[in-house]
Amino acid sequence: MANNKRELFLKRRVRVRNRIKAVAHGRLRLSVHRSSKNIMVQLIDDVKGVTLASASTLEKELGFVGKNNIEAAAKVGATIAERAKAAGVEECYFDRGGFLFHGKIKALADAAREGGLKF
Repeated sequence: MANNKRELFLKRRVRVRNRIKAVAHGRLRLSVHRSSKNIMVQLIDDVKGVTLASASTLEKELGFVGKNNIEAAAKVGATIAERAKAAGVEECYFDRGGFLFHGKIKALADAAREGGLKF
């Protein structure tokens, strides 16, 4: 029963999202997406269906356009924490999607925590 990488990724993503939905109780979700060239993060209110804040390496003011490394992830994490504070958000759930919690995803989460987000 050999699964390919995509199927395993999708299984992890569904498992993580179902767990977050089961315990969310109206708390916001910090959703991360990582491509081969960029990393994006959004602060989402699932009850209202609204994105409150977002940050990405695609933004020119961050200076990491087309970069997908640990330094860029840390900068995006610090930026989303700053924007979340501006939106009045202090607590959320970290939705890593199907990505494993190490490397760039961990660097982003650590920078967001240092910036004041609690998850």
